[in-house]
Amino acid sequence: MEMKSSSSSPVLTDPSPINKRLGIHTGLPSFSSGKYINIPRKKIGKLDDVRSNGWLDAMKSSSPPRKKFIKGFSTAAEDPDFAYCSWMLKYPSALSSFEHITHSARNKKIAVFLDYDGTLSPIVDDPDQALMSEEMRSAVRNVAKYFPTAIISGRSRDKVYELVGLRELYYAGSHGMDIMGPTIQTVPTDHHLNSCVESTTDQQGKEVNLFQPAREFISMIDEVFRTLVENTKDIKGSKVENHKFCTSVHYRNVDEKNWPTIAQRVHDILKDYPRLRLTHGRKVLEVRPEIEWDKGKAVEFLLESLDLSDVENVLPIYIGDDRTDEDAFKVLRQGKRGYGILVSSVAKESSAFYSLRDPTEVMRFLNSLVVWKRLLEGGGSGGKMNRRTI
Repeated sequence: MEMKSSSSSPVLTDPSPINKRLGIHTGLPSFSSGKYINIPRKKIGKLDDVRSNGWLDAMKSSSPPRKKFIKGFSTAAEDPDFAYCSWMLKYPSALSSFEHITHSARNKKIAVFLDYDGTLSPIVDDPDQALMSEEMRSAVRNVAKYFPTAIISGRSRDKVYELVGLRELYYAGSHGMDIMGPTIQTVPTDHHLNSCVESTTDQQGKEVNLFQPAREFISMIDEVFRTLVENTKDIKGSKVENHKFCTSVHYRNVDEKNWPTIAQRVHDILKDYPRLRLTHGRKVLEVRPEIEWDKGKAVEFLLESLDLSDVENVLPIYIGDDRTDEDAFKVLRQGKRGYGILVSSVAKESSAFYSLRDPTEVMRFLNSLVVWKRLLEGGGSGGKMNRRTI
């Protein structure tokens, strides 16, 4: 697994253009530690004052509902519906484009990757109450009968398994830093990744594979988690979660006037942990190990380990709603491997090809995949589906 060298301040990373305003530049000389590869580490400018480095702006823009309109998508900023329709010219609905997607999948094996929060379940104020419906669970179960299917979430693997409760899936928690699934068919060609794989058994005694590239960070993340809990307990509405390989500080229920306080405390704590970095999602600050691993890397790892990396014969589909899902979208777009589908009810830039408005549309899309596959196997109309079916 690749790792970067230490520095005197935490690394602030974000896939959005906000990085340019934060002054990220090339880092210090790398170091070598055992099996790890030398990787130059990025460094940013002063973080002592979160008000002056653009981080608060990033926090404010990280969650819906967003009334911000993207240049070129709307001439009527007062009309969000018009803006969204204009935006969909670039990111068409995966439902209306279903025939195009399945046409690309003919004679190929589809692999399905799903985020959890905001994709399979609605975004809610209390993360513990982000529950998927039984109808959605049934849809995911049916998809997994026909296609290799994985859940890739920022939550801990144990937690997302508890929420989904389907044994036939692959689960990747902590943004892909904790992957468990049935025994892989092939060994990854990268021996550094292979060294992070071990065989174990699940709760039912079935042999599975466990991949944890950030295993050495567990005690550090736990220590930071406890420190964050102690230092934010007086901020009403804040919530800190330990996802084993990363920890999250939720500020969705924190009064906006207190956002500078919570951001400053997180930054101050991380100054003592130069091997950790700070990113953000939907009204959440996330502390992760400073290693080259994300949801995109997790998708690549799963495709290779399951012998599904052949671009000519496999079509991966990734459905997600958050900034962290953009890493997976980029992998599929840049490699021309498959399709990223962004779940969003507002217009925003993305590396996805298609869009869906909300989890309800996600469920319709998954059900449509199942119907299409059944028609193919039954030889019905060459797998064609009409609008009523979708």
